[in-house]
Amino acid sequence: MVAAPAEAVVVEEPPVVPTPPPSAGNLPFPFCYRPKIRMPRILRSCCVKQVGEQINLVIPFLGKPKPVVSWLKDGQSLDTKRVNIRTSNTDSIIFIRTAQRDDSGVYEITVKVDSFEDKATFTLQILPGPPASVKLVDIWGFNAALEWTLPKDNGNTSITGYTVQKADRKTGEWFTVLEHHHRLTATISDLVMGNSYSFRVFAENQVGISKTSTVTKEVATIHKRGIVYKPPEYQEHDFSEAPKFTTPLNDRAATVGYTTKLLCSVRGCPKPKIEWLKNQMIIGDDPKFRQISSQGICSLEIRKPCSFDGGVYTCRAKNAQGEATVSCKLEVKRMYHQITRGQS
Repeated sequence: MVAAPAEAVVVEEPPVVPTPPPSAGNLPFPFCYRPKIRMPRILRSCCVKQVGEQINLVIPFLGKPKPVVSWLKDGQSLDTKRVNIRTSNTDSIIFIRTAQRDDSGVYEITVKVDSFEDKATFTLQILPGPPASVKLVDIWGFNAALEWTLPKDNGNTSITGYTVQKADRKTGEWFTVLEHHHRLTATISDLVMGNSYSFRVFAENQVGISKTSTVTKEVATIHKRGIVYKPPEYQEHDFSEAPKFTTPLNDRAATVGYTTKLLCSVRGCPKPKIEWLKNQMIIGDDPKFRQISSQGICSLEIRKPCSFDGGVYTCRAKNAQGEATVSCKLEVKRMYHQITRGQS
């Protein structure tokens, strides 16, 4: 007798159930996840920005289904005209095109899924702007005086001081000369003679120093002592002088046939014109007479005079200031030969 074959036994395995993530909590599994904000490290401390700077901060988060995200600033709703919020399934972006001092404060983000939510906050602080204007007031010796005005934006907090720097125009390197200065005026000393300097001023508040500065338009030049010579003013002397004879003519006696000279000296400015006269008559270009005038010495040479050349000779000097004359008497004698005894 043949036994009938045994029937196959089918063992049914239990269905595989996925393990929910640790953060699921009591949410309906597997469609919901507890929301979690992952705050970036740079936002865990105070976030510092400059006035006028663009702000673009990304806050990532977890949550399923898509969480509902809301923002608050200092416990109040955001001004959507200035602050733009862009939210996706994984992050939320806060965007400010141009930062102003009113944007400083504590920002709070809330991510909510069903009845569960997660919150995170960060502080945004706006640095002050630079002084509105800086002016170079005065320069004396090795010192320069500066004056500036308050910043237009103080970063939503009071200004605590100013930092003043100087730069030599030759090198262009900036050096700090004053820190935490509380006044709106300052005197910079110990400047180097012969150099030119520019100055700039930073503003400070409780957050820090402004990233930009205001630079003086003027340049402070420390002149070298004694390099600029101002000659004394002298009154121009008038050297004009009327002719004046310093050496007069002397009476002379000459011998017939022997050349003789009449001499005198004269001074005057401008140089006087010399004329010779015989018995009040101008001699002119008579070849018998030779007239010479050099460096104030005037001479009249009478070549081989005869008895008719005797008389009164006058030297006359003229210029724009006046004239002068000097005279002498010339006597021309004959030569007599002595006749000795025994001669016929």
